[in-house]
Amino acid sequence: MSRRKKKFVCGHKGYGQLCHRCAQQKADVDRKRQHKLDWEATFAEDPIDLRNLPKNVVLKSRRIIKQLQSQGNYRQFHGKRLRHDRFIISIPVTRSYRLICRDCGTLLIPEAVVSHEDYNVVKPGG
Repeated sequence: MSRRKKKFVCGHKGYGQLCHRCAQQKADVDRKRQHKLDWEATFAEDPIDLRNLPKNVVLKSRRIIKQLQSQGNYRQFHGKRLRHDRFIISIPVTRSYRLICRDCGTLLIPEAVVSHEDYNVVKPGG
């Protein structure tokens, strides 16, 4: 006795009570949605807004900020003071992004991560 494939409401054919293909696609969508929600939740812990940046820039910025808070030496990240305002420090995150920090004597306060284009056009911190 051979079983016949049945046609599900979605249009797929198969055996059983539900379409396993559609169930797998729904599980994949749910997994991606949960991953995105988890990623969005990590931004609540950041001292500055990093939401509109690429993922690699966000991760590297977080690592630099964390190490700056514990050690405080911006020179290990090739950071430099700006000429027009010596209290502002620019730290390269990638070739295209810079972390702008303000020197408050004993600690560095991160202010923003800006693209290199924005960094060159407008004086940061001004």
